[in-house]
Amino acid sequence: MGDAKTLGRIFSKTFFLFICASLLSIALGLVIVNMFQPGAGINFVAHDAGAVAAVQSEPFTLKVFISHAVPTSIIDAMARNEILQIVVFSIFLGCSLAAVGEKGAAIVKVLDSLVHVMLKLTGYVMLFAPLTVFAAISGLIAERGLGVMVSAGIFMGEFYLTLGMLWAILIGLSTMIVGPCISRLTKAIFEPALLAFTTSSSEAAFPGTLDKLEKFGVSSKIASFVLPIGYSFNLVGSMAYCSFATVFIAQACNIELSMGEQITMLLILMLTSKGMAGVPRASMVVIAATLNQFNIPEAGLILLMGVDPFLDMGRSATNVMSNAMGAAIVGRWEGEHFGAGCRGKAPVKTPEQERPATEHSEVAMS
Repeated sequence: MGDAKTLGRIFSKTFFLFICASLLSIALGLVIVNMFQPGAGINFVAHDAGAVAAVQSEPFTLKVFISHAVPTSIIDAMARNEILQIVVFSIFLGCSLAAVGEKGAAIVKVLDSLVHVMLKLTGYVMLFAPLTVFAAISGLIAERGLGVMVSAGIFMGEFYLTLGMLWAILIGLSTMIVGPCISRLTKAIFEPALLAFTTSSSEAAFPGTLDKLEKFGVSSKIASFVLPIGYSFNLVGSMAYCSFATVFIAQACNIELSMGEQITMLLILMLTSKGMAGVPRASMVVIAATLNQFNIPEAGLILLMGVDPFLDMGRSATNVMSNAMGAAIVGRWEGEHFGAGCRGKAPVKTPEQERPATEHSEVAMS
């Protein structure tokens, strides 16, 4: 990557871009779900009146948000599943471990081992997911009738509309920054995005995405730096789904979320949605944690479990496209030029660079 100054500059630009993309995707999910109200009329859960009162009793203020975000006890936060407090504590713990250096290496090793154990445990639990989904959907249809499937179909269609709008916005912004040549990258990235769509895994498309970016003209140092960060901080398809699905479940349970509460949700998802890549059904985990923050019945997840695999395909493809666009934008901000139709000036080649490849070969052979 080069010196620390260059690394810091590229990181700051990447981080700024991903924060903006995260806000855009979460906000878009909230706008569309409030506009179309896909969960209205489902009447899924006869929620407890006390839960609704708890949601609506305290108005949203910055003071309320900050006081709720800071844990009084990490054990208490874990016991009550206060995911935001756990994230805040984890950030401070991580910064402290980084500050002490080698003295904290043993704790880091233990935590890393614990992460792998929990991921493996989650994988074992998810082996039973197909049976659980079948039982849940069967019971739901028996209780509510086939109309529930119509509601699920509407939910899927409106979420894919959200993804389509997100693609259009991101491509439009990329065109403004990089230039019309971004259409070449869009065509080139279609193959990795299709792989992500069919496998429901954006990680599976990583090598192909990296290769297409370098062929487009993004330098290896930019592409290999931005893409891995994007898999933790720029999963825009998954973030849009988290906000969309959370409000959908609230609508299905006849729980009305105020504007202040939805702003709170946006801020919470900005933190809790990071690092979802590689965790089985991570979006469902984040949604469950978010529902808990607003006293929305987690049983509403049943409405998503049957259609989530089909939605995961679109989310994965969107994540690939967004990370590719992000790498191209950061490359442009770093002064890279990607050929005809792109903004900026093409780099001036030295006489040595302009020499034909055959001439170089002849010199080498002689």
